[in-house]
Amino acid sequence: MKIKTKDLSYEKVIALPRCERIKPQKPNILLSSVIRLASIPDLLATNFSYTTQRMEEVKDKPCLILMNHSSFIDLKIASRIFYPKPYGIVCTSDGFVGKKKLMSMIGCIPTRKFVSDFTLIEDMQYLLKEKNTSVLMYPEASYSFDGTATALPRKMGVLLKRLGVPVVTVITKGAFARDPLYNMLQKRKVKVSAHVKCLLTPQEIKEKSTKELDELLDREFSFDNFAWQKVNGVEINEPFRADGLHRILYKCCECGDEKKMNGKGTRLSCSNCGKEWELTPLGELSATDGKTKFSHIPDWYAWERKCVREELENGTYNMETDVIIRMMVDYKAIYNVGKGKLLHTVDGFRLTGCDGKLRFEQNPLASYSLYADYYWYEIGDVICIGNNDVLYYCFPQDNTPVAKTRLAAEELYKQTKQKRKKTK
Repeated sequence: MKIKTKDLSYEKVIALPRCERIKPQKPNILLSSVIRLASIPDLLATNFSYTTQRMEEVKDKPCLILMNHSSFIDLKIASRIFYPKPYGIVCTSDGFVGKKKLMSMIGCIPTRKFVSDFTLIEDMQYLLKEKNTSVLMYPEASYSFDGTATALPRKMGVLLKRLGVPVVTVITKGAFARDPLYNMLQKRKVKVSAHVKCLLTPQEIKEKSTKELDELLDREFSFDNFAWQKVNGVEINEPFRADGLHRILYKCCECGDEKKMNGKGTRLSCSNCGKEWELTPLGELSATDGKTKFSHIPDWYAWERKCVREELENGTYNMETDVIIRMMVDYKAIYNVGKGKLLHTVDGFRLTGCDGKLRFEQNPLASYSLYADYYWYEIGDVICIGNNDVLYYCFPQDNTPVAKTRLAAEELYKQTKQKRKKTK
């Protein structure tokens, strides 16, 4: 999938009118039917099936649907499960670029990833209460990098209490293994399934505290796709299964170099020290020579997080990279405005560029996570920062790992918040 882009100077882009608020619409049943039909080939190719639990508690009531986010097939799965039940979809605002009318007609609600959006709850309430329409939301907000659950926003319990509608969860199996984000949109032959259940009724929401609701969601959205693959004996024999794996495993666990890893074919290697690993059909790593320090990919990723945390604690963390800058200020296009430099330290992000005209800073507490993506709209790996006025899509021009920047943003948020608590 691609996105509409346009070359325009920074001065002209910054002077453009901003995105107008889009009032959510009840999805057009004809378009919903088209999406349902268009989803059939992929669902047949994955032999998709699903099970249900307690869904009699929902019946014809509008509900909040919370689904884990693994790959683009998630949307097709939802269409298969819930059609013809009308539901709006909370989606990233850049999805509206170049197709605002269409996205509105299929019931999408635009929001900016990891940017505080106080109108989103109002839009969700409008669909649920005024339009008698369910709302589908991916609480993780981003695709999983390493196949485990990404951090959920705190105070989800507050949202559940405020909406006061049944909560339905959809947890998929196999969707990540079929099309992991790092693998350059190359699909594997994997069966996909889902479990759908009414997690909470309005009465159960009333009886629980917001903390209890948050803890319940954390348990529900706790999974490990690589562990699932091994336990269930799901073999992935495609010869490209390790392509792009260095996007996750950017730091060599043998020599510590962060810009010399490469995933290609069925192998992951470090050109600095020469260490090489085979990605087995069951999703495990096996060193081709010597010991295997991390056979389980999420364990390696967790080690990288630990390393980033230590860098932040001892004051050595510093990310600085030359970037190509694209901006979003409206739904007409993503604007190419030129080159710049992105800096990330314990003080947060600082973006400069466009011949000195652009200067933007974002503090560590702006968000609990970071909009970072691989091969974004087939353009490249991206780091996105910004606010409700403008988003800056920064494409590193060296081997800067965007995964490390996301880990650093998450750990820095936690550390900064903890420090502030101690000073109060």
